[in-house]
Amino acid sequence: MVDHAPTGVEMVQPLPWRRRLQLKTGDLLARLRLPQPTTQVLVAISVGIATGLGAVGFIRLLQLCTALFFDGGRWLFSGLGRYYVLVLPVLGGLLVGPLIVHFAREAKGHGVPEVMSALVLRGGRIRRRVALVKILASAITIGSGGSAGREGPMIQIGSSIGSSVAQWLRMPTERVRTLVACGAAGGVAATFNAPIAGAMFALEVLLGQFTADFSLVVLSAFAAAVVSRAMLGDFPAFAIPPWGLISEKELLFYPLLGVFSGLAATAFVKILYAFEDLFARSRLPEFLQPAVGGLAVGGIGLFLPQVFGTGLPTMGQLLVMQVPVGTMLALKPAKVLATSLTLGSGGSGGVFAPCLFIGGLVGGTFGSLVHALFPAFTASYGAYALVGMSATFGAAAQAPITAILILFEMTGDYHIILPLMSTTIIAVLLYREFSAKSIYTLKLERQGIQYGAAPERDLMAEIPVQEALTHPLLAIPREATIQELLRLVAKTGHEWFPVLDGHDELAGVVTYRDVAKAVDEGRLEDQVLGYATRDVVCAFSDDSLREVLMKFHERDLGHLPVVDSTNQKRLIGIISRRHVIRAYNRALARWGIRSP
Repeated sequence: MVDHAPTGVEMVQPLPWRRRLQLKTGDLLARLRLPQPTTQVLVAISVGIATGLGAVGFIRLLQLCTALFFDGGRWLFSGLGRYYVLVLPVLGGLLVGPLIVHFAREAKGHGVPEVMSALVLRGGRIRRRVALVKILASAITIGSGGSAGREGPMIQIGSSIGSSVAQWLRMPTERVRTLVACGAAGGVAATFNAPIAGAMFALEVLLGQFTADFSLVVLSAFAAAVVSRAMLGDFPAFAIPPWGLISEKELLFYPLLGVFSGLAATAFVKILYAFEDLFARSRLPEFLQPAVGGLAVGGIGLFLPQVFGTGLPTMGQLLVMQVPVGTMLALKPAKVLATSLTLGSGGSGGVFAPCLFIGGLVGGTFGSLVHALFPAFTASYGAYALVGMSATFGAAAQAPITAILILFEMTGDYHIILPLMSTTIIAVLLYREFSAKSIYTLKLERQGIQYGAAPERDLMAEIPVQEALTHPLLAIPREATIQELLRLVAKTGHEWFPVLDGHDELAGVVTYRDVAKAVDEGRLEDQVLGYATRDVVCAFSDDSLREVLMKFHERDLGHLPVVDSTNQKRLIGIISRRHVIRAYNRALARWGIRSP
C-alpha cells in the first residue's frame, strides 16, 4: 500500500527496477521475433557462459582463501609450530556456520541433493542468494582445510544461475528444469574441463533421463568449458602416462577391483550419512557444528595433510605413482572420516572429488599388490588407481556413464577403456545390492522425497491454461475511478480486476481490499491505478494448469492475469483457483476418469 494523493490526483506506485528491466528484456525478445528454438539456444549458451565465469571466479576465490588460511595462518599462529593446522578448519567452521544458518540453508552439505529437491518440489526454482552463499561457504570450508570437492558447489552455483535466468524470463516449469540442468552441466564442465561428462552428469544424475533438450544441455556445457579453458588454460586435470593393458590376463584382476570399489563406495556413503545423523542429534547449536567438525579434521590433517581440501594434487601424484603404499593404506580411512566430518557437521563442498580420491587409493593399493605378485603381465598401480577412481564414483553416484567419460576427459587417456568400463559397471551393480539409492538420492529419501520414481499421469500438466480462462474478459481502464470500480464489483460480484493502460496492455491489478480505506474516507474520485499492484505475477498462454497452481501456491494468490507468452503486456484472460478446478473436472469427465 502506498500513501495516496488528495482526491482527484493520481498517485502511481513506480515499478521496482528489477521488474522494469524484466519487462524491457521481454519487450526486446518480442521485438526481435526470434524463432523459439533460436531463443532457447541463445539462453542456454548464455547460462553456460555465466556458469563458466562463475566457475572461474569460484576457483580464484578458493585459491585466495587457501592462501589466506594456510599462508596467513602459518604466520599468524607461528607460535603453535606445526599445530597451527588444528586452528584453520575451526576458524573456517566459525565463519561458515552462521553464514549458512542465517542466509541460505540450501548451501549446507554437498549441494547436488538440494538441486534435486528444487527440481522435485519447486519445479527447479532456486533462490537467487543460494549461489552467492554457496560460493562463499564452499571457498571458506575448502580453503580452510575442509575435506570436500569443488564440483558440488559449482553444480549448485550453475543450477542457481540457470534457475534465476529462467525465472527472470518467466519461463514455464519445463524450461526452468532444462536451464537448471544446463547450469549443472556447465558447472561440471568448467570445474573439470570435461564438457561431455558435464552434460552426461546433468542428464544421468539430475534429470535421470535423456530428453529432447539434450542439445541445449550440451551447448551450455560447451560454452562453460570454452570460458574455463580461455581463462584457466586448456589442459587435462591430470597429466598421466598412457596407461593400457599389458596383457589380456589383466582382465582377470579388474573385476575384483570392481568389487573392492563397490564396497568402498558403499562404506563411504554409509559413514557420511552416519556422521550427518550424529551431528543432527547433537545438542550443539547448529552454527557451531562446522567448527567442531573442523577441529576433528584438523587433528587428522596434522598427521596426514593430504586430506585437506579437494585432494587434487595428491590424486595427480597417485596416478604417476608418487604415493607410497603405506601412505595409501593410511589415507583411505582418513579421507573418508575427514570428508564425513566436514560435510556431516554442516560444511559446504562436494563429494565428487572425495569419491575419486578414495577410489584412487583403493585402486592404487590393489594395483600395488597385483603388480608385486604378477609383475610380468600387470601394469603399475597408477593404471589401477585411475580405474578405481571411475568405479568408486560411478558406484556412489550410480552414474556409470558420467564416471567413465569424466576420467577420459580429465586425463586425455582412452587406452584403458575396457578395464575402465567393466570395473565401473561391476562396482555399480555391487553397490545396488546394498543400497537402491545413490549418495545424492539417499539424502532425498531420508527427507521423504522420492526422486526418479516413475510418476503417475499428471493430468494438471496436460491441461493448457486456455481451457480455464474466464469469458468475457473483465478488466478496468487505468483512468477509472474508485466509484466506477465499486459499480463493477456490485454488477459482477468480483473483487479482483486487471487494470489496462491506454494501449489495452496490463498495467497492474486492483482489488476491493486495495481501495477499502479510500472508500471509508470518501475518496471515490481517485483513480484506481494509484491503488493497484504494479509488480504483477502472471500466468502465460503456454502454461499448464500445474504451472499455474505452483504460482498460486508460491505467492498465496487466488487470481492471476494470463498474458501472451510472446508479449508479456498483452492480457488475454484471467484465471482463478475455482476455474482451475472446473477445467480439471471437465478434463476428468472427458478422459473418463473418476473425480477424487
